[in-house]
Amino acid sequence: MDWGTQLWDQYDVIDKHTQSGLDLLDRYIKFVKERSEIEQNYAKQLRNLTKRYAKRGNKEDQDCKFSNHASFQEILNELNDYAGQRELIAENLMTGICVDLLKKSQDFKLERKTHLADVKKAQQNLESSFKHLENTKKRYAKEWAEAEKASQQAEKAESEVSATRVDVEKAKQHAHARTHTAEECRNDYAAELQKYNKEQNYHYYTDIPQLLNKLQGMDERRIRSLADGYCKFSDIEKKVLPIISKCLEGISAAGTKVNEKQDSILVIEQHKSGFEPPADVEFEDYSQGIKSAISESSLNPPKVRGLIWPFSKKHKIMQAQKQMQTPAEDYSHLPPEQRKKRLQTKIDDIHKDLQKAQDQSEALEKMKGVYEQNPQMGDPSSLEPRILEMTQDMSRLRGELTKYETWLSEALGGEESPFPVNNNTEYRTSMSSRVAHDPDVNIYAEFDEEFDDIESPIGQCTALYSFEGNSEGTISIKEGELLSIMEEDKGDGWMRVLRATGDEGYIPSSYVKLAP
Repeated sequence: MDWGTQLWDQYDVIDKHTQSGLDLLDRYIKFVKERSEIEQNYAKQLRNLTKRYAKRGNKEDQDCKFSNHASFQEILNELNDYAGQRELIAENLMTGICVDLLKKSQDFKLERKTHLADVKKAQQNLESSFKHLENTKKRYAKEWAEAEKASQQAEKAESEVSATRVDVEKAKQHAHARTHTAEECRNDYAAELQKYNKEQNYHYYTDIPQLLNKLQGMDERRIRSLADGYCKFSDIEKKVLPIISKCLEGISAAGTKVNEKQDSILVIEQHKSGFEPPADVEFEDYSQGIKSAISESSLNPPKVRGLIWPFSKKHKIMQAQKQMQTPAEDYSHLPPEQRKKRLQTKIDDIHKDLQKAQDQSEALEKMKGVYEQNPQMGDPSSLEPRILEMTQDMSRLRGELTKYETWLSEALGGEESPFPVNNNTEYRTSMSSRVAHDPDVNIYAEFDEEFDDIESPIGQCTALYSFEGNSEGTISIKEGELLSIMEEDKGDGWMRVLRATGDEGYIPSSYVKLAP
């Protein structure tokens, strides 16, 4: 069923119906736009909320070591990601629905206006044709009446005795002319009638049905576009639901990470002084020394030293003054337990820096060897200043390591250290002196053979290109070959790999792709 055949005479109904549909489309566009603004404002408020409650500063960073503080920060981070998803919803609502439907709405309005104008024009053409038919009909009726009147007058003149032959002939000629004119008008009327009926038939059975069907097609496309917009309204949010669910799961996971016992232990570790509580106050017996005579000493008894209570205002002031003092390098200004902890942390940091310097030094030595074997790749002497600098840094770090381990030993006071302290100070001192006299010495050379048998791959990679290892220490590889990584690139552009055949050596890092 279509509008062209069923609603051929309901032009006004179709006009109102199509206008109502376009109004609904505009209302929905406005609705989605306001929904997008709500999402944007919601996301903005969430971001401002997380920003206000986010931790800042050293003191707050210290608090984040506690699980309940850290979990709250994770919740804020997850909520910030959640806000990002709400912003994505707002953006997709505008670009995926509003922009698309707004363009279609404009197209539909222009198309509707064109079709309605065509219907009106067709109706006006038919009405104009009908008016022309009516005028032709009226002229035909008028001419036929005049012809009949002229015929009657001719018959009357012929019957009158007094009429002359000339008058009779004249009346007959007039009647004949009128009859001929009436016949022509009759033929024009018949032709116009046939033409109008043909136009009317085309109008009601072809032209108008086609135009109304075009309006029907436009309205159905408008409805389908609106239906798609309804579905997108839901689909846009469904697409981000997995990420939103992960954010909410992250918030729940942050809550489960809270460990009240561990937080209590951490408070102890951070603030335990290591001092013993004060011993009992001894009784001082003054009665044995009191004489019967009143003396000045009996009137002025000795003053007793008061205790500093840990919760007193005076104790807090003393702690604040102690914290304001310039910290000593050996952390002697801290309580025993805190001093041990800080010294151990410092030693661990020095170990990391020393290992990093050692890796860089080894990389430079390897690069130097490659340059010596392949002079076209670079000048070996250009690496000497950097190698010397790294050697001096390692010597300095070993000196600091010895110093801090000595202080830690003093702080432990002979007791067994609960921390993994490296006590081979004498060995490192001798090694430092060797490095000072001979910068090229490799102090770890004697350990190389000890770990050769237990070395294992640290990853896999695939060769992107073939490489011919002609220099010492390098190996040849083929494109597409799977290799085991034995040593990562230390910054010199080379890495050590192991082939399936058992060959091991260095290749350019840019020639391979790391396996996921």
